Amino acid sequence: MVVTLSDTARQFIALFEDETGATARDCVVFEESDGDERVVFLVKPGDMAKAIGSGGETVRAVESQLDREVVLVEDADTPEAFVANALAPAAVYNVTVSEDDDTIAYAEVDSADTGVAIGEGGKNITTAEKLAKRHYDIDDIQLT
Repeated sequence: MVVTLSDTARQFIALFEDETGATARDCVVFEESDGDERVVFLVKPGDMAKAIGSGGETVRAVESQLDREVVLVEDADTPEAFVANALAPAAVYNVTVSEDDDTIAYAEVDSADTGVAIGEGGKNITTAEKLAKRHYDIDDIQLT
């Protein structure tokens, strides 16, 4: 799928890549209910260690420069692996994608991690759904 980036997203990706040395394949900005913004970077597979840095110092430097919360998601080659990565750090055992009228990903998540997968106010599942729609045309993610 072709993902269209806003000018702001392109600027954020340039800053992210300069600061971390990691490659970002996408950037989505979410406005939170409290007025703050959260920036989600889709990171090339294998670049997460560079993006995070020792003890998280690199990602914290990006957060400081952007003055926003930064979330990192590792890209994947299959929709199933992509959904599992997007729901991290929740333990996802299996993902099945069903293509009927809508394309739905069913993610089997450890019961203890359901709250982690959903996130405060639903922000984690919302992030996963938006990225899955942008990259794999998945309409919904259901936790099982």
